[in-house]
Amino acid sequence: MPSGSTRASRRPGARPRASRRPEGEHPPRPRVSPGVLREGLRVLWVAIKAEPRVFTVAVLASGLYAAMTVGTAQVLGWAVEEVVLPALRSGDTTAGALAGAAAAILAVALLKALGVAGRRFYAGLMQYRMQARYRRAVTRQYLRLPLAWHHRHPTGQLLSNANADVEAVWAPIAPLPMAVGVVFMLLIAAVSILLTDVAVALVGFLVFPAVALLNVVYQRRLSPVATRAQQLRAEVSEVAHESFEGGLVVKTLGREQDETERFAERARALREANVAVGRIRGLFDPALEALPNLGVLAVLLVGSVRLEAGAMTEGDLVHVAYLFTLLAWPIRALGWVLAEVPRSVVGWERVRGVLDATGSLPYGDRPPGQGKAAALEVRDVRFAYESADGDASVPVLHDVSFSAAPGRTIAVVGPTGSGKSTLTSLLVRLVDPADGSVLLDGVDARDLRRGGVAETAALVPQQTFLFDDTVRGNVTLGLDVPDERVWEALRLAQADGFVAALPDGLDTRVGERGATLSGGQRQRLALARALVRRPRLLVLDDATSSVDPQVEARILAGLRDAQTAGGGGATVVVVAYRKATIALADEVVYVEHGRVAARGAHAELLERSAGYRALVNAYERAEIEQRLLGEQAGEVDSADSADSADSEEAVA
Repeated sequence: MPSGSTRASRRPGARPRASRRPEGEHPPRPRVSPGVLREGLRVLWVAIKAEPRVFTVAVLASGLYAAMTVGTAQVLGWAVEEVVLPALRSGDTTAGALAGAAAAILAVALLKALGVAGRRFYAGLMQYRMQARYRRAVTRQYLRLPLAWHHRHPTGQLLSNANADVEAVWAPIAPLPMAVGVVFMLLIAAVSILLTDVAVALVGFLVFPAVALLNVVYQRRLSPVATRAQQLRAEVSEVAHESFEGGLVVKTLGREQDETERFAERARALREANVAVGRIRGLFDPALEALPNLGVLAVLLVGSVRLEAGAMTEGDLVHVAYLFTLLAWPIRALGWVLAEVPRSVVGWERVRGVLDATGSLPYGDRPPGQGKAAALEVRDVRFAYESADGDASVPVLHDVSFSAAPGRTIAVVGPTGSGKSTLTSLLVRLVDPADGSVLLDGVDARDLRRGGVAETAALVPQQTFLFDDTVRGNVTLGLDVPDERVWEALRLAQADGFVAALPDGLDTRVGERGATLSGGQRQRLALARALVRRPRLLVLDDATSSVDPQVEARILAGLRDAQTAGGGGATVVVVAYRKATIALADEVVYVEHGRVAARGAHAELLERSAGYRALVNAYERAEIEQRLLGEQAGEVDSADSADSADSEEAVA
C-alpha cells in the first residue's frame, strides 16, 4: 500500500491527489439505485449466507422475545381477569392466586430476558464477524493489487474503504434479528388481537400501514443525504492522511493555515451533511415513535366503547392495550434497519469497488534459485503509467535491455524523470512491464511462485520508512533470525556503530518514522533490513543519498565483497549519482528519456557519452557546493560525519 509520499505524486502519469481538487469540485458520488431497499436486502442476504448458524440462533432468540412479549400481555390480561378484579370485587384473595400470578409473570419475564440476551449477543457476533471478514478481504485485496492501481487511489480513501465503509455495510445487521422477530411478533399479536376483539384489532391495525408508509418516505429522504455524508467521510480521511504524510513540507513552508483551512472546508461539509441527516432523523423519528402510541390511544377509546357495550371484558382490554404498548418499541426496529440501509448500500458499492478491482499480478509455479547470486536480465522492457483520466498511458520506459552476471554490480545513472525508479520497481516486480520481461536466473519473474521474487530480490527505496518500533523490529520486520544475523546486517550497512551507541542497542525504539535518527542512519537501517534477508539480488534506489560519501563507499565496498547464504555474493543494482559510487560498479547503464543511451565502464562512458559526462560532472559539482554550504551553516549530519571520520583511513 503506498505511503502517499511526494515522490509518488511526481511520478509521470500518477493520478493527482483527490484532496487537491478545485474548490467546489467533488468526485462522482457512489450511485445508489432507485431500488435501494432491494439492494440493501441483497447485502443482508450476503451476511445471512455467510453466517447462517449465528443468524438462525439470533432469529430464534428474537422469536422467543417476540413470543414472550405477546405472552406478557396474555398473562397480564389473565392476571387482571382472574386475580385482580375478583380481589377488588370481594376485597379478599388467596396467597395461592397471588403466587400463581407472580410465577406466571416472572416465568414470562425470564424467557423474554433470555430472548433479548441471545438476540443481542448473536446479532453483535454476526455483525463483528462480517466486519472483520471484509476488513481482511479489503486488506488482502490491497496487498494483491499492483502499485499501478494504488497510484490511482488516494490512501485516505483506501483507509476509509477498509474502516468506515465496511462498518456502514454491516450496520443493519445489529437490528436485523430484532426486525425479523418483530415480523413474528406482529403475526402472533395480530392473531391474538383478532381472537380477542375484531373491531379493536381493525382500529389498531391502521397503525401498521401508517408506519410502513412513513418509513418509505423516511428512506427516500434520508438516502441521498446519507450517501453524501458517507462520501465526505472518505474525503475528510483523504485530506487528514495527506496532511499528516506531508507534515514536514507543511511545517517547513509555513502552510499550516492553508492545510487547516483545507481540512476545515471538508470537515464543515461533513458536519453539514451529518446535520442534514440529523434533521431528517429528528423529523421522522418522533413521528415513528408517536404513531404506535396514537394507536394505543385509539385502541383504548374504541375498547372503552366496546367494554361499555359488553362486547369485551376488562381483561381483554388490558390485554389488547398492553400488547399495543409493547409493540410500539419493537416496530421501531424495522425503522432502524430501513434507516441504515442507504448507508449500507453506499458502503457496499465502495467496498465492492475494491474487491472487484482488477490488475493483480499473476504468479507461476517455478521455485526461485538458491545459494549463489542471481543472474539478472532485462529484455526489451516497455512500461507506461496510466494517465490521470484513465483513458491513456504515459510511457516511461522504452525497449530497455541490459543484463548483470551473478555477483556483479550495475550502476543505473540518468537524469531526473528518466525512469530509474520505475526500473527498480520492475526488477523486484512491484509492477509488471507492458512488454518485455525481467528474468532472474533465466526465469521470467512472472513465472516464479508467489513470494519467489521476494525470496530472491530486495529493494531499498530512496524514501526510507521506519516503524515506531525497536531497531531489531525495524530490521527483522517479523523475520525469525538471531541477533547475530541482525548485527551482521548492521555491520554490512555500516550501522552497527551508532546502533551499539544507542541507549538500549537493538531494543531502542526509533520513534514514528525513525524520528530519533538522522537521515543517514534511517537509510542504513533500511539497508540492513534488506541485507538481513540475504537477498541474491539487491536493488538500491539511491538508497545512500543521505549518507556521508565515505560511509557510502564503505557500504558499497562491503556489498561488493559480501558473502550471503550458500557462499555466493549478491548481484547489486544501484541507482546512483555520486561519481565515487558509480566508479565502484562493474558496469554503468546510462538511461535517458526512458531508454538505455549507453552502457559500459564508468571511465569508458566518460569518454564516449557527452550526456553521461555532463550529468555526472554536474552531480559532482552540485554535491560539492551543497557540502560546502552545509559546512558553513553547521548542518553536516553529525552522526554520519563521525562515522566517516573513523573510516577515512580504511576507505583510502
